[in-house]
Amino acid sequence: MGEVFNGSIGYVADYQNHVEGLFNYPMFFTLHNVYGDGASMYNIRVTYNSEQAAFKDVDALGSFMNNHDNSRWLANWPGKISGFKSAVTFAMTARGIPFFYYGDEQYFSGGNDPANRESLWNAMNTQSEMYQYVAKINKARKAAQVWNFPYIERWVTDSFFAYSHGEMMVMTTNSNNTLDLSVTYHPYKNGDVVCNIFWPNDDC
Repeated sequence: MGEVFNGSIGYVADYQNHVEGLFNYPMFFTLHNVYGDGASMYNIRVTYNSEQAAFKDVDALGSFMNNHDNSRWLANWPGKISGFKSAVTFAMTARGIPFFYYGDEQYFSGGNDPANRESLWNAMNTQSEMYQYVAKINKARKAAQVWNFPYIERWVTDSFFAYSHGEMMVMTTNSNNTLDLSVTYHPYKNGDVVCNIFWPNDDC
């Protein structure tokens, strides 16, 4: 997986003529704008549409929202846990090959390198709330075998974004407010039983 530390889609896309797998830095910056700064979630659609036209293979790109070269999410937006979780969820389940940066499952919040390379050895907690959150996403992704199905955008507003891979549908928001939406474009048919992996009473 090659790293071209640049937010320009055209600039990064040219490198796919030489290295098939590249970190999706343009989407990285989009995720920070959307889930961190609260920019419209239509920006995700715009980024993907532009990438589809520029890259040879968007699905060969590495999807991530934190790494060793940038200050951590929670250093930039301290306490914005809902946005952090939405960005993690998107990076792990949207298009491309998911990359998860160690320590995010423990809410690490280090700043610029080397502060973002905290030791995990004395902080690893498999019972932490975020560790369990990430484990549920991994379990659902594996059970749905999302890599066998195309990414399909399902619904988008300024504060809501939904997509699916096969029968796994992912919904994220950049808002702290309660949203009341009727999403009619989805992968399910009448009679299907759908569970919420984050709802403790659902048998997923």
